[in-house]
Amino acid sequence: MTLSPIRKVYQGIADRRQMFRMFDRHAQRPDRSLDDGALYCGEWFEIGQAEHDYMFEILPPLWIRGDMFALCEFRTGSITSVFFALTIDGRTRYFHGYCDLSVKGSPDRMRAAIIERESRPVQAMTREERLEHIWSSTHDHYRSYAGDRWAEHLCGSRTVLFYDGRQGSVLKLLDRLTDAEIAVKLPVHLRHLPDAIAA
Repeated sequence: MTLSPIRKVYQGIADRRQMFRMFDRHAQRPDRSLDDGALYCGEWFEIGQAEHDYMFEILPPLWIRGDMFALCEFRTGSITSVFFALTIDGRTRYFHGYCDLSVKGSPDRMRAAIIERESRPVQAMTREERLEHIWSSTHDHYRSYAGDRWAEHLCGSRTVLFYDGRQGSVLKLLDRLTDAEIAVKLPVHLRHLPDAIAA
């Protein structure tokens, strides 16, 4: 699975339940003993002010810098949660992202990418953002990773359960969903957003 360095993984504002669920949205990966920092590093999504403030109070921050703070508990290796309170188009919005603190300037690059993405005049989604939203919003029972029954080169690829009227429910590779299948899996309010060109 090839992932871009910084990527939005959920459309809309995640509530507390969804936020905690997305903190480990790769929980079902085949070998949790491996350091899968690349799966997490660069992921970000929007949260509400209450969720931002709750996370600020739950643990002492590792550091606080202006409009961001980092948690002292690490996800894996040198990757930890960084929370942002950013003024975009005249209003304060709140975000969570996974940054690799061993890479100098990682939180600042994440901050700049979020502001650039959320400052677009027309709300649009890239194909990658559509797929990431489907993965983030699909219940664990209906998403998984390709195992032994798949061709060897596909093992470990993300899959989602898809209902096809004639064949019933079948597992499909997430990154091979057609545009029509993606539209079916998205919530109604996201189905007709224009395509955005990936940065």
